[in-house]
Amino acid sequence: MSIKNIISLGLLVFIPISIAARYLEWGSLTIFITSGIAIVPLAIWLSTATEEVAIVTGSSIGALLNAVFGNATELIIALVALKEGLVDIVKASITGSIISNLLLAMGLAMLLGGLRYKEQDFQPVVARVNGSSMTLAAIAIILPTLVIETSSGIEPVAIKNLSIAAAVVLILVYGMTLLFSLKTHSYLYDVGLVDLENEAQPKSESSTHKPNLWLWVGVLAAATLAVAYESELFVGQVEEATAGLGLTPLFTGVVLLPLVGGAAEYVTAVRVAVKNNMDLSVSIAMGSSLLVALFMAPVLVIVGQVIGQPMDLDFNPFEAVAVAIAVLVANLISLDGRSNWLEGTLLLATYAVLGLAFYFHPV
Repeated sequence: MSIKNIISLGLLVFIPISIAARYLEWGSLTIFITSGIAIVPLAIWLSTATEEVAIVTGSSIGALLNAVFGNATELIIALVALKEGLVDIVKASITGSIISNLLLAMGLAMLLGGLRYKEQDFQPVVARVNGSSMTLAAIAIILPTLVIETSSGIEPVAIKNLSIAAAVVLILVYGMTLLFSLKTHSYLYDVGLVDLENEAQPKSESSTHKPNLWLWVGVLAAATLAVAYESELFVGQVEEATAGLGLTPLFTGVVLLPLVGGAAEYVTAVRVAVKNNMDLSVSIAMGSSLLVALFMAPVLVIVGQVIGQPMDLDFNPFEAVAVAIAVLVANLISLDGRSNWLEGTLLLATYAVLGLAFYFHPV
């Protein structure tokens, strides 16, 4: 049994523990910790079910499913937090997800893969395309912040209109990236689905056996509902619990929430890197960042307007700078299409310094 399966099965015990903590009133900190841990195996099951369904449905639909459900856990947590009016934490979680995918997930993958193999190769063209898209996403986060910070007396309605217009542009760009990766240049991304299929099935069975579609659709639905429930518990206690720990909403959103919601991506990225498949590992890390920046963030802006919890793209200036740093460092390291353990260490060191900066940032 793989480490991933051990984690995903063993940590499921925290689901009933978190429910008991809520109804037996064990305190906000206990509920916060147990529900946060419970989300981790559910995120892994959600990711696994998506991969299994993708194998059955074929490459085009499968790749689309992976794109849509790749960050479902983070999106669910963000939607629950937005519904509760925790707009600042939602914004911080967006920037935190981008930073953690580019620096933490890719850094761990390059470090652990590099310790096993002296150098690992991946397709630089895919990294360049993803890097260019990430640069646009960083600009879309930085520019509204700069407009607001450099303007005196800007009207709230102008901020709202700017955010909505930018959100529409980002969603259109994300649609174009899907068209590029699924249709016009799908051959560049074929390695991802092939390796997911090989991981899901032993080589001796891969040609004769396919996963049970309805079983995994049921797992996908059950995991989604369970994540939504645990997210309600988690978000409901986040302010009180983190305040008791002396953590700011900024640090909570940038560091803690992405660690909980992105666990499945981190595990998968590291696992395939250790198997000497940096193509898939880099695609997972950068693809998840793209999905957050170009789809999740603008969707939350639009949904916020609909549900009466208006959210804009006016981020904390330090958040915008941190995203720019993460995108710049990730692009520089992935530019040559080769990686080693030192480059992974540099990514992790950048993440650690940014994390410390957010911890000590006075908000």
